[in-house]
Amino acid sequence: MNFRHLKYFVATAESGQVSRAATALSISQSAITTAIRDLESELGADLFLRSAHGMEMTDAGREFLASAQDILTRLDEAKNLSHRRSTAEGVISIAATYTVIGYFLPYHLDRLAHLYPGIEIRLSELNRESIEEGLLSNRFDMAVVLTSNLSNPEIETETLLRSTRRLWVPSNHPFHRAGKASFADIAEEDYIMLTVDEAAHTTMKYWSTTSYQPKVKLRTASVEAVRSMVANGQGVTILSDMVYRPWSLEGKRIGTASTTLEIPSMDVGLAWREGTGITGPLALVHDYFRESFVDPQTWFTSPRP
Repeated sequence: MNFRHLKYFVATAESGQVSRAATALSISQSAITTAIRDLESELGADLFLRSAHGMEMTDAGREFLASAQDILTRLDEAKNLSHRRSTAEGVISIAATYTVIGYFLPYHLDRLAHLYPGIEIRLSELNRESIEEGLLSNRFDMAVVLTSNLSNPEIETETLLRSTRRLWVPSNHPFHRAGKASFADIAEEDYIMLTVDEAAHTTMKYWSTTSYQPKVKLRTASVEAVRSMVANGQGVTILSDMVYRPWSLEGKRIGTASTTLEIPSMDVGLAWREGTGITGPLALVHDYFRESFVDPQTWFTSPRP
């Protein structure tokens, strides 16, 4: 494999569609399809499941994604970090929710610190309601949040990442072997309900579109508790790929399955008060996220100020 294979794979994984990845990278769809086929052949595993909705990553694909992203990031930093370092200075205040801080933001804070050593980011972890109040009162310049949970018309948002939600089950569960389960089948299983970041409210919203209800065995704010309970066969759950890991703290495996009914994704992105001027250091941070996710080709090719 080579870096081109990895770049095409990551672009497809992050966009969820070959066509979107091809557009973002300005190449043909066949080039991406061939690269992914070559990768799968070399690795001896399917990285994606092809469906009418796009490209869904397999367990092997999700495990490989982390390594591929790390390799490309290190290459990017080695090639470009020296001339991208900025002399910009300033202090900005950013708020984030629990899930964003735990599973999304630290990696990007590290990159921003290397790129802009003169910019101090003051970070606060709060719930959605407190973040909205802080943005509207100008206590925070920007927030990195689950944009799928926001609906305040006075707050502007820009979604960076849409993380697919899937059913989590023990690796030896029939649903994992089948690769798909209906809500009627899931309703027969004990359900482990995550409550942090309004996860329970979101869960009940999409369950309410069915004629079934989850058989909740435990409500918990701990993702690790959910992971362990599922891995030990104490129940199932539906959560996003962003927080998925194929093992529990005890080292037991967790598998996934799609659902017959499409579930809304968990969206991560930026939020700021409507009318806020995004200038100076804040603009650099905004552009970093935008170029990393919305227009990743720019990040690989254009120098930073």
